Amino acid sequence: MSHCRTAASRAGRDGRLAVMDQLVVFLPLLVILAAFMFFASRRQKRAMQATIDLHESLRIGDRVHTTSGLQATVTGITDDTVDLEIAPGVVTTWMKLAIRDRIEPDVDDRDDDGVEQTTGDPERLTND
Repeated sequence: MSHCRTAASRAGRDGRLAVMDQLVVFLPLLVILAAFMFFASRRQKRAMQATIDLHESLRIGDRVHTTSGLQATVTGITDDTVDLEIAPGVVTTWMKLAIRDRIEPDVDDRDDDGVEQTTGDPERLTND
């Protein structure tokens, strides 16, 4: 009888060890998955907040890109929609969610005459 108890006890212990071994293998994978989901969620929340901030900061006259790649000028804004002038006199109404980003004006190194300003040695710039 004691031999049966020992065998049963050993089988129970071996079963628990097998479960523990599986848990030791599975636990790091679970931690990695949880970390990935956490960081992906944070990144998504940050992107959503940036989109909300963009939509709230839109002003008439801003140049924008839509999600479909169209470039236009904002001519009117409501809570959910924005009127975009896509060509002179052609105004279309879009959902604010269609606005992908604002086009920032180019800053170049030209003065008011359109002549490029240069710096450097004036002697080097003359032809001899």
